[in-house]
Amino acid sequence: MSMSMPGSADPGRPHHTFSFKAVIYDFDYTLADSSAGVVHCANYALEQIGIPPFPPGRIQETIGLSLSGMLRHLIGEEADRLAAAFTKHFVSRADEVMTQMTRIYPFVPDVLRYINQAGMMQGIVSTKYRYRIETITAISGIREYFTLIVGGEDIKLPKPDPSGLQMAMSRLGVDPEAVLYVGDHLVDAEAAWRAGVSFAAVLTGTTGPAGLNKFPHISILRDVSQLPPLLGIGGEESEAEAEEEAEAAEPAL
Repeated sequence: MSMSMPGSADPGRPHHTFSFKAVIYDFDYTLADSSAGVVHCANYALEQIGIPPFPPGRIQETIGLSLSGMLRHLIGEEADRLAAAFTKHFVSRADEVMTQMTRIYPFVPDVLRYINQAGMMQGIVSTKYRYRIETITAISGIREYFTLIVGGEDIKLPKPDPSGLQMAMSRLGVDPEAVLYVGDHLVDAEAAWRAGVSFAAVLTGTTGPAGLNKFPHISILRDVSQLPPLLGIGGEESEAEAEEEAEAAEPAL
């Protein structure tokens, strides 16, 4: 299939002539680390449905998927029969512990402030429930930076389906060429491609450059602290440093 994407920069290399009106982020492993909470809740839910626990690394690989997708990744075809019960137990436990077990990356508040001051709208499109993201961002003092949050309860199909990004663009009143989506997972990259928006990958998740290079991107960044200099608006490091590190990633297809 063709990987061309209207409005994107040459993949794998930063340019400083972007004219994005909106930056939209994935949440888990992009803005925050909730892996401890996800592992805890997943193994709790597995125990409730009679399945032995999995090692943290196996569960961490599923962060970014829907809960049914997580279960399918872990146990295979049997997941279809158990998905409803697994989801019920996971969500119930997550309502109790997930907020306190989630850590916003320390550089995120400054990044959001820089981009806000540059006049760009910011939002979140995640498979995680919106109400949970709203609580975590409010407690962390960063909720004010987001014009909108689209969560798992707002859409019928999870990423890589592009409907979450399409909903966000409609509500923000922007066209695909004016949007940058930032995420860590292959489902983020594919959702961006299918929605026709530019994509910047971050390496704070479990997917490395080789995997992320399967889809078009304007850059692969160490983390979102490199996003402001990539966009030419200042930040943690110089634009030259951001370009040098981005060029070290493998070239995209």
